[in-house]
Amino acid sequence: MSLEIINLWYVVAAALFIFGLKQLGSPATAVRGNKLSSIAMLIAVVATLFNKDILPWEWIIGAILVGSLVGAVTAQKVEMTSMPEMVALFNGSGGIASLMVGWAALYNLDNTTFTHITILLSILIGGMTFSGSILAWGKLSEVINSAAVVFGAQRFVNAMILVALVVCSVMFCLEPAIDSPYLYAVITLALVFGVMAVLPIGGADMPVVISLLNSYSGLAACAAGFAINNNILIVAGSMVGAAGIILTNIMCKAMNRSLGHVLFSGFGAVKEATKVEGEVKPINSEDAFLILEAAQSVTFVPGYGMAVAQAQHVVRELGELLEKNGAEVTYAIHPVAGRMPGHMNVLLAEANVPYDQLVEMEDINPRIDKVDVAVVIGANDVVNPAARNDENSPIYGMPIINVDYAQTVFVLKRSMASGFSGVDNPLFFGDNTRMLFGDAKQSLAAVVAEFKT
Repeated sequence: MSLEIINLWYVVAAALFIFGLKQLGSPATAVRGNKLSSIAMLIAVVATLFNKDILPWEWIIGAILVGSLVGAVTAQKVEMTSMPEMVALFNGSGGIASLMVGWAALYNLDNTTFTHITILLSILIGGMTFSGSILAWGKLSEVINSAAVVFGAQRFVNAMILVALVVCSVMFCLEPAIDSPYLYAVITLALVFGVMAVLPIGGADMPVVISLLNSYSGLAACAAGFAINNNILIVAGSMVGAAGIILTNIMCKAMNRSLGHVLFSGFGAVKEATKVEGEVKPINSEDAFLILEAAQSVTFVPGYGMAVAQAQHVVRELGELLEKNGAEVTYAIHPVAGRMPGHMNVLLAEANVPYDQLVEMEDINPRIDKVDVAVVIGANDVVNPAARNDENSPIYGMPIINVDYAQTVFVLKRSMASGFSGVDNPLFFGDNTRMLFGDAKQSLAAVVAEFKT
């Protein structure tokens, strides 16, 4: 196949990538967008195999088959609660792949100075993405401590690593070689810097980290595309990088924090929230049923606890029963609820919750005071009034869903433990708050049983 025909197929793949990415912006079209993007990637890979410089292509086909098998099995086995960790591993895989592609590109004998720079960028960004993503995976899966890790000279150490990276990068570009000691220094420093960049970031900032690392993986792929002169890799990497940056910006706005503050401040490392004290008012499923039965409007506010309990299906069932009983049912979605962007949307879509019932934070807050019952399912930080009232709180200034303004609030939790960020929540002690302790799925199933009987 001629290079012109290959590039024509690349244009087709790029168009499908663009359409797929556009459709990923809506829950109603996200599945279709994902399929279009998958087809685009298949076209890009197959078209690349027809390039006369690709040898031996049999190995690539074998890798495709193995990768497809691993992907299919993983997609079936991984729980929805582990999806953020899986995304982190995907980002890391993209990073290490770009590093290896850039490294391999050094074997081309006709590399220009520009090519050497792009090779260096793919190695540097890819290495940072890989190690940072592995650390993010460890924090998300709680294999390691999810809290921010900050030490006195951290910024100085990071600055020295960055300076060393720049120096070694310049020295490598001046005398590029496969066995250059500066190349190995760049790889090592990039891996270390990825760890140091994610280390001071706490659990509450993980949605930002996930989207940022996703952007890094795209930028690394884009640089690798320039390194090997592959147009579709440049296009795909650019789109992933741009989408990740846009999403990161959205996440930062949702938390009312700058990206620099997220990356360099260390969540909860400096401030310590005021100790919350008060009297908790527990409730059982029978009393919860009586209140819900009389409610004219009910808003569910899902959080990571809903994912852990796998309660999305019973939430949808309860919502349908409430609608049959004459109540208006909505689902309030905070942009950073869960542990990755769109986490709650994915869970509710899996349970076939109608898309038109999903309400964004800025739309529900103006009318939350007219909601009869707000049901908080495993959310903590995104409904914490300390973000409005406690200047000493690490989450102060973060926009929240103001569920404490509702007429009655049900909070479903296993215990009084704080959320992923480790910040106490005064909502639990509110006069209009009732705590429904236990597994969220079982608690809601008991309420559903009351409705049915």
